Amino acid sequence: MDVREITAADTWSIRHQVMWPDKPIGYVQLAEDEQGRHFGVYEGDRLVSVISLFMDGQEAQFRKFATHTDEQGKGYGRALLRYLLDKAGDYGVRRLWCNARTSKAAFYERAGFHKTNSTFLKDGIDYVIMERLLGQSH
Repeated sequence: MDVREITAADTWSIRHQVMWPDKPIGYVQLAEDEQGRHFGVYEGDRLVSVISLFMDGQEAQFRKFATHTDEQGKGYGRALLRYLLDKAGDYGVRRLWCNARTSKAAFYERAGFHKTNSTFLKDGIDYVIMERLLGQSH
C-alpha cells in the first residue's frame, strides 16, 4: 500500500464509480478541485482510494472520500484518513470537518470525529457534518 499526493483528475473516476455512478462524471468534479490537495492509496499500480482536502486558514474540509467498492473493508480508507490527518496537522489545520453520509458516521467516529448538530439531505442521502479538532489529545 502506497499513499501519495495525486491530481484532482486522478480522483474523478473513483469518485464517480463509488459515490454517484448514476450521475454524469461532471457531478463529482468540483469547481474548487484545483485549489485542493488530493491524496490516494495505491495497491500496486491500481489507485484504490481517494480523498480531497480544501484548506481555509486553520480549518479544512475533506471531500469526495471514496474507496473502490471491491476494495472496501481492507483498511485502505482508514490508512488514507490517518495520512490526511497527519498532513492536515503538518499544514497547521486545527479543525478538520466533512459532510459525512450518516450511514458512514461510525467510521468517522472511530477516527476521532464527532457529529455536529448540522444535518442535511442531498439527492435522497442523509448527511451529518462531523469534525475533529487537531493538535489536541482525544
